[in-house]
Amino acid sequence: MMRLLDMFFSALAMLALVPLFLLVSVILYLTGEGEILFVQKRLGRGGKEFGLIKFATMLKDSPNLGTGTVTLKNDSRVLTVGRILRKTKVNELPQLFNIFMGDMSVVGPRPQDQRCFDAFPPVSQQVISKVRPGLSGVGSIVFRNEEELMHDCKNPEVFYDNVIMPYKGKLEEWYVDNNGLFTYFSCILGTLWTLFSPSSAIAWKLFKGLPSPPPGLDCLHK
Repeated sequence: MMRLLDMFFSALAMLALVPLFLLVSVILYLTGEGEILFVQKRLGRGGKEFGLIKFATMLKDSPNLGTGTVTLKNDSRVLTVGRILRKTKVNELPQLFNIFMGDMSVVGPRPQDQRCFDAFPPVSQQVISKVRPGLSGVGSIVFRNEEELMHDCKNPEVFYDNVIMPYKGKLEEWYVDNNGLFTYFSCILGTLWTLFSPSSAIAWKLFKGLPSPPPGLDCLHK
Protein backbone atom coordinates (compact mmCIF):
# COMPACT_ATOMS: atom_id res chain seq x y z
CA MET A 1 0.00 0.00 0.00
CA MET A 2 2.69 2.49 1.00
CA ARG A 3 4.70 1.69 -2.14
CA LEU A 4 1.68 2.67 -4.25
CA LEU A 5 1.32 5.87 -2.25
CA ASP A 6 5.03 6.59 -2.77
CA MET A 7 4.70 6.24 -6.53
CA PHE A 8 1.53 8.33 -6.66
CA PHE A 9 2.80 11.17 -4.47
CA SER A 10 6.26 11.32 -6.08
CA ALA A 11 4.87 11.34 -9.65
CA LEU A 12 2.30 14.01 -8.76
CA ALA A 13 4.89 16.16 -7.02
CA MET A 14 7.42 15.92 -9.85
CA LEU A 15 4.83 17.04 -12.40
CA ALA A 16 3.71 19.94 -10.20
CA LEU A 17 7.28 21.05 -9.48
CA VAL A 18 8.63 21.09 -13.04
CA PRO A 19 8.64 24.95 -13.19
CA LEU A 20 10.52 25.13 -9.85
CA PHE A 21 13.03 22.49 -10.96
CA LEU A 22 13.75 24.42 -14.16
CA LEU A 23 14.16 27.72 -12.28
CA VAL A 24 16.50 26.25 -9.67
CA SER A 25 18.53 24.48 -12.37
CA VAL A 26 19.13 27.72 -14.26
CA ILE A 27 20.06 29.64 -11.10
CA LEU A 28 22.52 26.96 -9.95
CA TYR A 29 24.12 26.72 -13.36
CA LEU A 30 24.68 30.47 -13.51
CA THR A 31 25.71 31.12 -9.89
CA GLY A 32 27.45 27.93 -8.74
CA GLU A 33 30.21 25.83 -10.23
CA GLY A 34 28.12 24.83 -13.23
CA GLU A 35 26.83 21.76 -11.40
CA ILE A 36 23.06 21.38 -11.02
CA LEU A 37 22.58 17.95 -9.50
CA PHE A 38 24.69 16.15 -6.93
CA VAL A 39 24.58 12.35 -6.75
CA GLN A 40 26.02 10.64 -3.70
CA LYS A 41 26.19 6.98 -2.73
CA ARG A 42 23.84 6.22 0.15
CA LEU A 43 22.76 3.00 1.83
CA GLY A 44 19.22 1.78 1.26
CA ARG A 45 17.15 -1.16 2.36
CA GLY A 46 19.25 -4.24 3.05
CA GLY A 47 22.42 -2.15 2.95
CA LYS A 48 22.21 -1.81 -0.84
CA GLU A 49 23.89 1.29 -2.25
CA PHE A 50 22.04 3.71 -4.52
CA GLY A 51 22.67 7.16 -5.95
CA LEU A 52 20.80 9.78 -3.93
CA ILE A 53 19.99 12.87 -5.99
CA LYS A 54 20.05 16.42 -4.64
CA PHE A 55 20.43 19.89 -6.06
CA ALA A 56 24.08 20.89 -5.74
CA THR A 57 24.36 23.30 -2.81
CA MET A 58 28.02 22.92 -1.82
CA LEU A 59 31.45 23.11 -3.42
CA LYS A 60 32.24 20.04 -5.51
CA ASP A 61 35.18 19.01 -3.31
CA SER A 62 33.23 19.48 -0.04
CA PRO A 63 33.70 15.89 1.24
CA ASN A 64 37.45 16.50 1.25
CA LEU A 65 37.24 19.92 2.92
CA GLY A 66 36.47 21.14 6.43
CA THR A 67 34.33 18.71 8.44
CA GLY A 68 33.85 16.29 5.54
CA THR A 69 30.34 14.79 5.43
CA VAL A 70 29.24 16.73 8.54
CA THR A 71 27.74 20.11 7.62
CA LEU A 72 27.58 22.97 10.13
CA LYS A 73 25.52 26.14 10.33
CA ASN A 74 27.07 28.87 8.13
CA ASP A 75 29.41 26.26 6.62
CA SER A 76 31.78 28.07 4.24
CA ARG A 77 31.51 25.22 1.73
CA VAL A 78 27.82 25.96 1.08
CA LEU A 79 27.09 28.08 -2.00
CA THR A 80 25.16 31.34 -1.57
CA VAL A 81 22.06 30.06 -3.34
CA GLY A 82 22.63 26.72 -1.67
CA ARG A 83 21.91 28.25 1.75
CA ILE A 84 18.40 29.17 0.63
CA LEU A 85 17.81 25.77 -0.95
CA ARG A 86 18.96 23.96 2.20
CA LYS A 87 16.94 26.20 4.52
CA THR A 88 13.75 25.58 2.54
CA LYS A 89 14.65 21.90 1.87
CA VAL A 90 14.21 22.51 -1.87
CA ASN A 91 17.62 20.88 -2.38
CA GLU A 92 16.05 17.55 -1.32
CA LEU A 93 13.25 17.56 -3.92
CA PRO A 94 15.14 15.66 -6.69
CA GLN A 95 14.89 12.64 -4.37
CA LEU A 96 11.33 12.37 -5.61
CA PHE A 97 12.88 10.51 -8.54
CA ASN A 98 14.59 8.13 -6.08
CA ILE A 99 11.20 7.52 -4.50
CA PHE A 100 9.47 6.83 -7.80
CA MET A 101 12.22 4.38 -8.79
CA GLY A 102 11.90 2.50 -5.50
CA ASP A 103 15.23 3.40 -3.87
CA MET A 104 13.43 5.45 -1.24
CA SER A 105 10.05 6.09 0.31
CA VAL A 106 8.33 9.39 1.06
CA VAL A 107 8.74 8.49 4.75
CA GLY A 108 11.52 6.55 6.42
CA PRO A 109 14.93 6.88 8.08
CA ARG A 110 17.14 9.36 6.25
CA PRO A 111 19.56 7.55 3.91
CA GLN A 112 23.14 7.80 5.14
CA ASP A 113 26.50 7.43 3.46
CA GLN A 114 28.71 4.63 4.76
CA ARG A 115 30.65 6.85 7.17
CA CYS A 116 27.51 8.21 8.86
CA PHE A 117 25.70 4.86 8.81
CA ASP A 118 28.64 3.33 10.68
CA ALA A 119 28.09 5.93 13.42
CA PHE A 120 24.75 4.29 14.28
CA PRO A 121 24.93 1.67 17.04
CA PRO A 122 24.98 -1.88 15.55
CA VAL A 123 21.43 -2.63 16.73
CA SER A 124 20.12 0.52 15.03
CA GLN A 125 21.94 -0.39 11.82
CA GLN A 126 20.22 -3.77 11.69
CA VAL A 127 16.75 -2.32 12.31
CA ILE A 128 17.12 0.63 9.92
CA SER A 129 18.25 -1.66 7.08
CA LYS A 130 14.86 -3.41 7.15
CA VAL A 131 13.01 -0.51 5.49
CA ARG A 132 13.44 1.90 2.60
CA PRO A 133 15.04 5.21 3.58
CA GLY A 134 12.80 8.26 3.31
CA LEU A 135 12.69 11.81 2.06
CA SER A 136 11.53 12.68 5.56
CA GLY A 137 10.68 10.82 8.73
CA VAL A 138 10.67 10.92 12.50
CA GLY A 139 14.43 11.47 12.72
CA SER A 140 14.31 14.22 10.11
CA ILE A 141 11.51 16.06 11.92
CA VAL A 142 13.23 15.90 15.32
CA PHE A 143 16.63 16.88 13.87
CA ARG A 144 15.28 19.59 11.56
CA ASN A 145 17.99 22.00 12.84
CA GLU A 146 20.87 19.55 13.02
CA GLU A 147 23.42 21.97 11.52
CA GLU A 148 22.62 24.56 14.18
CA LEU A 149 22.99 21.98 16.97
CA MET A 150 26.61 21.39 16.02
CA HIS A 151 27.49 25.00 15.28
CA ASP A 152 29.00 25.85 18.67
CA CYS A 153 30.61 22.46 19.36
CA LYS A 154 34.34 22.41 19.93
CA ASN A 155 34.51 19.08 18.11
CA PRO A 156 31.38 18.69 15.96
CA GLU A 157 32.38 15.31 14.52
CA VAL A 158 32.75 13.77 17.99
CA PHE A 159 29.40 15.28 19.07
CA TYR A 160 27.79 13.95 15.89
CA ASP A 161 29.15 10.42 16.34
CA ASN A 162 28.78 10.08 20.12
CA VAL A 163 25.58 12.04 20.84
CA ILE A 164 23.50 12.74 17.74
CA MET A 165 23.77 9.45 15.87
CA PRO A 166 23.06 7.10 18.82
CA TYR A 167 19.90 9.06 19.63
CA LYS A 168 18.91 9.38 15.99
CA GLY A 169 19.32 5.61 15.74
CA LYS A 170 16.81 5.14 18.56
CA LEU A 171 14.35 7.44 16.79
CA GLU A 172 14.67 5.47 13.57
CA GLU A 173 14.20 2.23 15.49
CA TRP A 174 10.98 3.69 16.89
CA TYR A 175 9.85 4.49 13.34
CA VAL A 176 10.50 0.95 12.09
CA ASP A 177 8.67 -0.54 15.08
CA ASN A 178 5.68 1.78 14.48
CA ASN A 179 5.72 1.78 10.69
CA GLY A 180 2.26 2.01 9.17
CA LEU A 181 -0.19 4.32 7.40
CA PHE A 182 -0.83 6.44 10.50
CA THR A 183 2.88 7.08 11.02
CA TYR A 184 3.34 7.62 7.25
CA PHE A 185 0.78 10.42 7.07
CA SER A 186 1.77 11.83 10.47
CA CYS A 187 5.36 12.23 9.21
CA ILE A 188 4.14 14.04 6.10
CA LEU A 189 2.07 16.39 8.28
CA GLY A 190 4.95 16.92 10.69
CA THR A 191 7.36 17.69 7.85
CA LEU A 192 5.05 20.32 6.36
CA TRP A 193 4.50 21.82 9.82
CA THR A 194 8.22 22.23 10.54
CA LEU A 195 8.77 24.02 7.23
CA PHE A 196 6.68 26.89 8.59
CA SER A 197 7.45 26.45 12.29
CA PRO A 198 11.03 25.09 12.58
CA SER A 199 11.17 25.56 16.35
CA SER A 200 8.03 23.51 16.99
CA ALA A 201 8.14 20.38 19.14
CA ILE A 202 5.52 18.82 16.86
CA ALA A 203 7.20 15.39 16.90
CA TRP A 204 6.27 14.79 20.55
CA LYS A 205 2.68 15.76 19.84
CA LEU A 206 2.33 13.50 16.79
CA PHE A 207 4.28 10.45 17.91
CA LYS A 208 3.65 8.91 21.29
CA GLY A 209 6.42 7.06 23.09
CA LEU A 210 9.41 8.62 21.32
CA PRO A 211 12.73 8.02 23.10
CA SER A 212 13.66 10.99 25.29
CA PRO A 213 16.65 13.08 24.17
CA PRO A 214 19.93 12.47 26.05
CA PRO A 215 21.90 15.21 27.83
CA GLY A 216 23.17 17.65 25.25
CA LEU A 217 20.06 17.34 23.09
CA ASP A 218 17.45 18.57 25.59
CA CYS A 219 16.64 21.48 23.26
CA LEU A 220 15.02 19.06 20.80
CA HIS A 221 12.06 18.65 23.14
CA LYS A 222 11.30 22.39 23.23
